[in-house]
Amino acid sequence: MLTITTRRLLASSSSASSLTSSPFHQIKAFISLLHTHNSATEVNEAVSSFNKLLRTRTRPSVIEFNKLLSALVKMKQFQTVISLSKQMELVRIKPNIYTCNILINCFCHLERVDLGFSVLSKIYKLGFQPSIVTFSTLINGFCRDGKIGHAVDLFDKIEAMGHQPNVITYSTIVNGLCKIGNMHVAVCLLKRMVEKGCEPDVVTYSAIIDGLCKCNQVKEAFELFKEIKSREVLPNVITYNSLIHGLCYSSKWKEASALFEEMLVKNIVPDVVSYSILVDELCKGGMIMKAQSMVSKMIQTGVEPNVITYTSLIDGYGLHGQMHLAIKVFDVMKRKGCNPNVRTYNTLINWYGKKKLIYEAKQLLYEMSSRDLVPNQYTYNSIIYGLCHARRPWEALEFLKDSCASGYLPDVVTYSALLHGFCKNGHLDIAFSLFHEMEVRKLKPNAVTYTILIQGMCKAGRFKDVKKLLSRFFADGLQPTIYTYSIIIDGLSKKGFLDEAYQIFRNMENNLFSPNNCCYNVIIHGFLRRKDLAMAAKLIHEMRDKGFCADNTTFALVAENKDIVELL
Repeated sequence: MLTITTRRLLASSSSASSLTSSPFHQIKAFISLLHTHNSATEVNEAVSSFNKLLRTRTRPSVIEFNKLLSALVKMKQFQTVISLSKQMELVRIKPNIYTCNILINCFCHLERVDLGFSVLSKIYKLGFQPSIVTFSTLINGFCRDGKIGHAVDLFDKIEAMGHQPNVITYSTIVNGLCKIGNMHVAVCLLKRMVEKGCEPDVVTYSAIIDGLCKCNQVKEAFELFKEIKSREVLPNVITYNSLIHGLCYSSKWKEASALFEEMLVKNIVPDVVSYSILVDELCKGGMIMKAQSMVSKMIQTGVEPNVITYTSLIDGYGLHGQMHLAIKVFDVMKRKGCNPNVRTYNTLINWYGKKKLIYEAKQLLYEMSSRDLVPNQYTYNSIIYGLCHARRPWEALEFLKDSCASGYLPDVVTYSALLHGFCKNGHLDIAFSLFHEMEVRKLKPNAVTYTILIQGMCKAGRFKDVKKLLSRFFADGLQPTIYTYSIIIDGLSKKGFLDEAYQIFRNMENNLFSPNNCCYNVIIHGFLRRKDLAMAAKLIHEMRDKGFCADNTTFALVAENKDIVELL
């Protein structure tokens, strides 16, 4: 059944002259329709009418069919285009080089570059010569698939064949190299491009600036930014967004803010990405009021916040412990038709877990399922962490079993949370059994996992187990952290093994670790408790010489042992 829009198009076509009711004009009408509508109904109707046109005696030329195929490509109807091109061949409508290029583009978008090369063979068989557009499309296909090596090889081959790459060809491969972080080759290609007389455009430069920023080479990105200005290439919003994001990632908020203001001065209109980057940085920095103000500003300028903007705000409120405001933002985004994604739910579930609000976290998990969103490891781990944090490790273990039955595969983070929960509540044997379960699942414990178990054993005075764990720690190719050492030193000294604690403290440097502020305070606490004031004073002097300072516990213990003041 025809839609109202299509009926109007057909009606206007039939009421006009006989010329305007020709297949040529009907295709023109459908192209116009496809540019303004993108519903499945409209596409299906256009395809149906396209098939009818194929059966008419007087068919439009291949040029008109190419226009329709191009319109469908813009709507990302790649499979449909391939199907229609096959129908064209069946009725012997001979494709031209443009039809072939359209097909190659569709195959590349569908991650079938191999079939794109089949079309390339067909081009030669038909007696056509592939253009630089043909090769650029194939290079783009390789880049989309992450096969940058293949793209570079093809690039070199087409140059050897005498084809001159254009700015699109260069930009495509430069962008691909930047995405995999191969900035050296990307910059070399940029220089080669200039030497060959192909002037880079803002797309080429923006790709390299973005790549440099993502590789934390913000200084180099700014140097290139200055260079493009001197070449009179005008940076666009994408260029600025990359630089702002790089500055924010490097915790340079003032510079990022100044660059944002520069955009406004130069009449480069910030988009939702520009605002979202700044909102995220403000929220992470705890500047929630400024983030709110930024969101209000973007709405006033006609830029609607997206799921990333809202999720950043939710995270910011969670960081401040304002869960009621986080939920308010969550409700607002749903009301405005901005659908929360997995990251949005994970952010809320994470903060609910940290606030021990397990019921609310689980409700969100169920809501995700109702919205056909698939929870990931972060989702489940946040709930398990929350249950353990709320001293409900048995419930966390039961939740894990239920989740595994539904297909969830726990990771090292899952087990580390459970180990922490059981150790904190004194269930060390259960913790050890979970540790062995990790081995059965072939999950390799990391430094955090070992440190959690070592801390539990130290508190229980089970130093034989600590020694065994340390041996395994090294056997697994891992290095204990300074935090691990401070836990062992503290545990030994509190249980009366101060000499052993001091020996480990001194041996830290042999293991390429220099004791930090925490380690010094912990060992000093031990000597002060044992009333060995001379050794405590010696260590306090040593700590000061290294630029460290006493903590509150050290001050309190010194106050209890007033005789040490003379030694200091």
